[in-house]
Amino acid sequence: MSETRSAGLPRQESAITVLGGPTAVIDLGGLRIVSDPTFDDAGPHGYLTKTADTVVGEDAVGRVDLVLVSHDTHPDNLDERGRAFAKAAPLVLTGPLAAGRLGSPAVGLAPWASHSVPRADGGGDLTVLAVPAVHGPEDGERDADGNVNCEVTGFVLSGQGLPTVYVSGDNASIRTVAEISRRVPDIDAAVLHVGAARVPAKFDGRPLSLDSRAAAAAAAVLGADTVVPAHYDAWAHFTEGLPEIELAFHEAGLSSALRAAPHGTWVQLSR
Repeated sequence: MSETRSAGLPRQESAITVLGGPTAVIDLGGLRIVSDPTFDDAGPHGYLTKTADTVVGEDAVGRVDLVLVSHDTHPDNLDERGRAFAKAAPLVLTGPLAAGRLGSPAVGLAPWASHSVPRADGGGDLTVLAVPAVHGPEDGERDADGNVNCEVTGFVLSGQGLPTVYVSGDNASIRTVAEISRRVPDIDAAVLHVGAARVPAKFDGRPLSLDSRAAAAAAAVLGADTVVPAHYDAWAHFTEGLPEIELAFHEAGLSSALRAAPHGTWVQLSR
């Protein structure tokens, strides 16, 4: 393991860092939260190919208080080591179907249901609100459970005196973002899964996650002061990277909101 991957991540008061792929660490309210953990080595993973390791390994993440799993059926969002990492955490929040497959300590939340987690900073509770996500085109064929592609869950984190943070999961729907913004109008920061993930056999190759222009549109709808992009590298099926994201935000006049820090670098949050 490289020196970077073995180095620890010091705790922050209120900050986000992306480790590669969809995996983000969010320190909020004295809690360490990890979303969509993917720690397997680069290489083939079924029908998907991982092209780079995360910059920090799971051991260096340290004690985690909460894991958020947007969905458990695709290895680019939850791989084998990520699954073991999640199962070792005290609490995993995810969708109801995913929770049934993962078992303890996973708790399933339907869209618009919430779960309270006691904060380690003595400030009361962190509220985790599950929000919808559409993992493909809005008009894509839906399965027996009403999902496009599969069940995917986004999350909104909030608490007294804390910035409100939206974690999109693999959502490609601006309509869904608009509904979230309408119900939760004061989002301060957003972790958006971008990258325009495409699999040729699905939906005629149309994006399964936000492309760069859609991400800029989502940021405009949300009105968040801080947008942290994730899910745009480290996997071969991501078809847009950081240059496309930066250009789209520049063209939309939103460059000041984009915080595309190098992986493993903290983006500080404020309310």
